[in-house]
Amino acid sequence: MARHLFDPTAVLGIVFWAVVVFAFASLATWLIRRTTRRIERGLSDVTMLRFVSGFLQCLAYLVGFVLYAHLVPQLRALGTALLAGASVMSVVVGLAAQDTLGNLIAGFSLVLSRTVQVGDGIRLYCPVGTIDARVRDISLAFTTLVDADGHEVVVPNSVMMSSAIVRLSPVAAPPPAQDAHAEH
Repeated sequence: MARHLFDPTAVLGIVFWAVVVFAFASLATWLIRRTTRRIERGLSDVTMLRFVSGFLQCLAYLVGFVLYAHLVPQLRALGTALLAGASVMSVVVGLAAQDTLGNLIAGFSLVLSRTVQVGDGIRLYCPVGTIDARVRDISLAFTTLVDADGHEVVVPNSVMMSSAIVRLSPVAAPPPAQDAHAEH
């Protein structure tokens, strides 16, 4: 019985290793969330930290799944068979996930460019009209805003990046330009 527990070719071993890998991935995400909460206390802008934290949590489960797939011989064979059709599959997935991937890349761009940050008051000129709101959260795919009535507005990051944004929060104004033609 104990011999089958660690054998990734036996049903009991497959289940055991699935539980172990899931437990380690869950532990990793718990540590990431805990570390994020500790670091958040000392930061005034948590936008980048929350974004990276969400990305690392997804990555922990993805790495866990890949390790599990390499551990179980039956899944390795399935992986090899799927690899043969990867070129066709990548085109299909790429077309199907175009909006999702666009939102993910726009999310990275939004956070790295610091266009908006959590807590900013903004006016967003987007396809559905003008929205005045405060930025509550920027995640991998969406930015969550809260309008003056307290309604939550969830905007895809690709829309955030392709829309005109006016900061309503106080921003340091540039010095007034000197008019070269003005004579006093």
